[in-house]
Amino acid sequence: MRALVLVLALAMPLVGWLSNSGLLGPTNGEISGRYPTLIVAAGYAFSIWGPIFLLDVVFGIAQARVRDADARLRRIRALTAGGFALTSLWMVVFTLQWFWLALAIIWASLACMLGAAWLASHTRTHPRGPWWQHLPLSLHAGWVSLAVFLNVAQVVVAFRLLPVDAMLPWTLVLFALAGVLLLVVVVRLRGNLWYTLAAVWGLLGVYAKQHASALPGAATAADVALALAVLLAVAALAAGYLGWRDMRANAG
Repeated sequence: MRALVLVLALAMPLVGWLSNSGLLGPTNGEISGRYPTLIVAAGYAFSIWGPIFLLDVVFGIAQARVRDADARLRRIRALTAGGFALTSLWMVVFTLQWFWLALAIIWASLACMLGAAWLASHTRTHPRGPWWQHLPLSLHAGWVSLAVFLNVAQVVVAFRLLPVDAMLPWTLVLFALAGVLLLVVVVRLRGNLWYTLAAVWGLLGVYAKQHASALPGAATAADVALALAVLLAVAALAAGYLGWRDMRANAG
């Protein structure tokens, strides 16, 4: 499993390069341009995949050096193997525009990465793992927690499942669902900085994109994204403070 996790970590940046070079088909940016939504982020926001992939490789190398892994690391390895493999698969499937399959894959990858981040982060049930576990896995999980809703919106527009000339009502529902997921995870992970950072980065990217968009309802969507980013940051600070206070009380 050690070698498999490392190989899958190394595969993600390679597949990402192939996908964004156009060798596999239209790039993610080109596909996003074909199906504009009110919850898509500005192009620069997706550059976060660079640090995510780099840190996932760091995780892959570090975990490969641990021969006698404890039960938690063994579970993290299994989850990250699934999450990394599904991330690479999603990039290929999305480029091929198999949108329903891509949607199922990204939700499955989120489940894997959230599970791994949970095991590596400080919670009420266990202490935080080393930085090379909690930082990469939390950052990856935080970004995908928002990306799944961007993916849902693109499926809705691609197949015209809901009105595409009046997207604001159903987009607000997606914002609400995204907000619930992000806030619940941030609180349960005791204000995890890296999870929060990735999610806030994505929401600010949504704000930037929609603030400059001419789509009906874009201004409102931008304001909602900005408000959610602020709310998430405040919730993370509060949860982090409460977690720190509990640790001090237990230590005393």
